[in-house]
Amino acid sequence: MWMLVGGLALFFAAHLIPTLPKLRVRLVGGIGSGPYRGLFALASLAALVLIVWGYGQMQGLGRGNPQLWAPPSWTRQVTMLVMIPAIILLVAAYIPSRIHNAVRHPMLTALMLWAFGHLLVNGDLASVLLFGSFLAYGFYDLISANRRAALGPLGTAQGSTAGDVAAIAAGLALYALLLFWGHQLLTGVPLWP
Repeated sequence: MWMLVGGLALFFAAHLIPTLPKLRVRLVGGIGSGPYRGLFALASLAALVLIVWGYGQMQGLGRGNPQLWAPPSWTRQVTMLVMIPAIILLVAAYIPSRIHNAVRHPMLTALMLWAFGHLLVNGDLASVLLFGSFLAYGFYDLISANRRAALGPLGTAQGSTAGDVAAIAAGLALYALLLFWGHQLLTGVPLWP
């Protein structure tokens, strides 16, 4: 459990810095933009390794990962549906589209939908720690991004209908890839029999 918690703490500590502009400016001013980005990337990667490893260990523990509730069977279908807009929004974060313009922070919205959907179908302690913390962080960062008027990776790029079509098509293709093959490859949990 401590590996998962440590990985989550490292990940969110690194990702809280951009939400605190004065602290970020001081750090970049002290060490430079390149070293800051390098340390941010290194901390994020190390945190993700710890999170994946810690989550995997907890899933294999049985009694060390107690079931806090038993999700009803219908939550699987709800999660499958919630993941469609989540994946489309994730793609829309990088494609200038009217979807991106309307949602403003599609990656954070996708993160929150992903976390919420996975909380619905996983009632064990490891899942509550993982998905619950990402859901809470997503809400925090969305509020922070709106307060800071953060623009995200596309800046002020204006979207079009063609961008909408591209985001939806690419999102659905990625969803299908995850549904039929990718989720099992990444997590060991098949979604399609």
